[in-house]
Amino acid sequence: MSALGIEFTEAESEQIRQTAAAEQRSPQELVQEMRESVLADVRRRRFEAAAKRVTTLSVELNERLAK
Repeated sequence: MSALGIEFTEAESEQIRQTAAAEQRSPQELVQEMRESVLADVRRRRFEAAAKRVTTLSVELNERLAK
């Protein structure tokens, strides 16, 4: 799966092949879906971290302005 920039151990590759076969899908399709899921989770976490930072800065600014 190096085309997707992901390397797996032989045991992981076998598990992917078995899962793909059970779902009647190609291993590449399964890995691509897994990759997209991970990237979506990373984006969500980054967004949440940024939102938390903005909220913190907003609270600090509001406190300073209230003085």
